Amino acid sequence: MSSGLVALLDDVAVIARAAAASLDDVAAGVAKAGTKAAGVVVDDAAVTPSYVTDFTPDRELPIIWKIAKGSIRNKLLILLPIALLLSAFLPVAVTPILMLGGLYLSFEGAEKILEKLGGARHGETLEDEIADAAAFEKARVAGAIRTDLILSAEIMAISLAQVEHNPIWVQAAALAAVGVVITAAVYGAVALIVKMDDAGLHLVKESKSAGARALGRGLLRAMPIVLQLLGSIGTLAMLWVGGGIILHGLAELGLAAPEHALEALSHAVAAATGPLGAVLGWLAYAVGAALVGLVLGAIIAVVVHLVTRSKAH
Repeated sequence: MSSGLVALLDDVAVIARAAAASLDDVAAGVAKAGTKAAGVVVDDAAVTPSYVTDFTPDRELPIIWKIAKGSIRNKLLILLPIALLLSAFLPVAVTPILMLGGLYLSFEGAEKILEKLGGARHGETLEDEIADAAAFEKARVAGAIRTDLILSAEIMAISLAQVEHNPIWVQAAALAAVGVVITAAVYGAVALIVKMDDAGLHLVKESKSAGARALGRGLLRAMPIVLQLLGSIGTLAMLWVGGGIILHGLAELGLAAPEHALEALSHAVAAATGPLGAVLGWLAYAVGAALVGLVLGAIIAVVVHLVTRSKAH
């Protein structure tokens, strides 16, 4: 009996060690994948506030919560199974699908810029008289979730590339963990950003400290500028992420010259600018990718508006 019990305990110890090693693999995969996806996470955080600005304060957090739930569904119920299936059975389809997403992001970014330059607006905006506030909010949330789907696809694709040599269950666990952590981080940050003005107002009205009231006034003055800046960064993010996806996809499909040319420009700028080389080199690549996204997105936007106009007639 005692020898049997010892053998059983040995088996349990072996299983526990194997499980711990597997969890280490998942944790390492999550850390590696999350680091690689950090750039797209920043873009996601910059894009999202534009979907909740100018709503009444009582609707900001509910809207962010709706978008966050949609983001989780995007990552766990749509993208995770698709990523695993494509990785296992049709890996060649991943790049073209991502490129279609890049074109959509480029279209969204280019359309926003064309609207700012006086072009025709596509759908209702907050500057219009809104007949049905609930329907408008639903449409705004749906638009945010669509954009999140593309950014999340890029996050999941980058993450999958870091763990593709692991067993499929490790891939699934790592991608699910990355999806949950990144969604919480992005939408938690967005919630903090859009509620900064409420925090400032509370400090001004309720605080007995002169310093706290001054901080509150500073937050109130800064928030319109911050939100406007984030809106502009969000538009640019759509363009540089979309353009970057397209350039990288072309390279994967055998047309590497455009991406290599932009990388060469980035390296040249980095080498010529000394201590600021890393930042300016990255900026050169981002601007080049954004220009690619802007040109392609503008072409698509013009075609979409022409088709819409012809259907209207």
